[in-house]
Amino acid sequence: MSRVVEVADLRVELAGSGLDIVDEVSFGIDAAEIVAVVGESGSGKTTVGAALLGYARHGARIARGSVRVDGVDVLALGPEALRAARGKLVAYVPQDPATALNPAVTIGVQLVEALKAHDECAGQQERRERVRQTLAEVQLPDDDAFLKRLPHQLSGGQKQRVCIAMAVACRPRCIVFDEPTTGLDVTTQAHVLETVRTLCATHGIASVYITHDLAVVATLAHRVLVTYAGRIVEQGPCEAVFTRPRHPYTQRLVAATPHVHVRQVLEGIAGSAPAPRRRPQGCSFAPRCAFAEARCRELEPPLTLVAPGQEVRCVRAEELSITPRASLAVVGESASSPAAAPLVELDNVTAYYGGVAAARDVSFALHAGECLAVVGASGSGKTTIARTIVGLHVDRSGAIRLDGEELPRAAKDRPLAVRQALQFVFQNPYGSLNPRRSVGDIVAMPLRHFAGIRGREALPRVEEALERVSLSPAFAQLYPGQLSGGERQRVALARAMVCEPRILICDEITSALDVSVQASIVRLLERLRAESGLSMLFITHNLALVRALADRVVVMQDGRIVESGDASDVLLRASHSYTQRLLRDTPRLEPLTINQHEVKGAVR
Repeated sequence: MSRVVEVADLRVELAGSGLDIVDEVSFGIDAAEIVAVVGESGSGKTTVGAALLGYARHGARIARGSVRVDGVDVLALGPEALRAARGKLVAYVPQDPATALNPAVTIGVQLVEALKAHDECAGQQERRERVRQTLAEVQLPDDDAFLKRLPHQLSGGQKQRVCIAMAVACRPRCIVFDEPTTGLDVTTQAHVLETVRTLCATHGIASVYITHDLAVVATLAHRVLVTYAGRIVEQGPCEAVFTRPRHPYTQRLVAATPHVHVRQVLEGIAGSAPAPRRRPQGCSFAPRCAFAEARCRELEPPLTLVAPGQEVRCVRAEELSITPRASLAVVGESASSPAAAPLVELDNVTAYYGGVAAARDVSFALHAGECLAVVGASGSGKTTIARTIVGLHVDRSGAIRLDGEELPRAAKDRPLAVRQALQFVFQNPYGSLNPRRSVGDIVAMPLRHFAGIRGREALPRVEEALERVSLSPAFAQLYPGQLSGGERQRVALARAMVCEPRILICDEITSALDVSVQASIVRLLERLRAESGLSMLFITHNLALVRALADRVVVMQDGRIVESGDASDVLLRASHSYTQRLLRDTPRLEPLTINQHEVKGAVR
């Protein structure tokens, strides 16, 4: 195949400082090839992707290197030529389609505008035909009714496929996909990934797929670039990198990825990727690496070829060549048996929105010390049921009992002790934390509300709560805007835990986190359960995460429970066709990293 993209010695700096955000980045992409760029938040993934469009964010500049797409050096183009190249030569699919699409303009008009902007297609009729053809390619309706819809009338998956249609409509030679499936349920994600795979193969498009989800990479990509602190630390074919990772960072990312077929101990990576101003001398990963030696802290290692097509930036790559399954911490199934009397019980609960039932006849129980996962696609009623339990959604019938006592519908009508016992952690910590209050104030608020503890008296409890979620007391002086996504989610957990709840309801709290931070949050939740006997309702669409964390699972489809039972039974021997489909649609590393006798040996 012909080489479409050539990136050579790319360096992006903080403007005016000379400090690099990314440096020494070189790679190529063939026609119809998908190359994934993975790494933790702050590793430089998005900066590399944006550079392919000749773009650097505010406060940064592309200082060196070349980016050639179909023979055109994008970085050498003037403003007008660059504007014409974006969308026609190289296109971009954003992470959040809700903010990328104009909410006041119909889908059909926005797709036609993309064609007009690049003088694509000769006339109006030809543009209409191209729009319909492209919609069919991304598996969306191409009738007039759909074209007249506004973005808010589409599901999350439909919006994302409209963005993909907009990117592919002008038949670009390269597309940059920036985490386009983050937050989507597994079935919708599977449809989007299949769309990406088919379009790239059909039109010979060279693609860069930016993600933190290694399981998605194993499902979709041909090659992978692992980035850390602005450098490529390992690159090669997906199978080679995931079955025989040579860099300690890659090994830790693989070990932090949950597996559907085995219950494992997830291990996060202590610390975080260093910012440009704080990068150490030598190997940037050395402060977090268990294998670092004195020489690792002296000089930065070069990328070295260690196997056909596989390069690694580590001086100990040969001696640290281990397979992920050799170090995978597999554990047996939970041996705990639920107490006879349930802590929380739902009895034929039906929740309504405007007279329409969003969840119907839902019945299940949560026992003391248990983690119960509720899974299903978007719109299945998971979050509605969680909000109903905690008293945030009041339009419902049926009974919800705590310790055998039926609860009033609204949280405001419940006794203070009940509200303290039931705590909710929201999916989006960016929206659930007040940006104008310090972390200390945020964590102290439940103490004022439930116990009347305030001021200096609250400080020891706040510091203790922060330490329980692995944050230093110094975080109390910071504001949410100064924290990473994982740190914000830990603050949300600290706020929930400071009042010593009995039940913690977690609503998709790891969906937007990279695998290392996700693993750290899971270990944290397990530790909190062990220390305080906490019961947990865990809402998620990530079945692999359920396998690592939950004792039992409830599967919901269209507002109803279709299957429930022990996590191992449901995930290994699913009986309902819907659960089986969710399992089929779940991307996984297992085919590459775990063999069958290990899976069978872990099931008991």
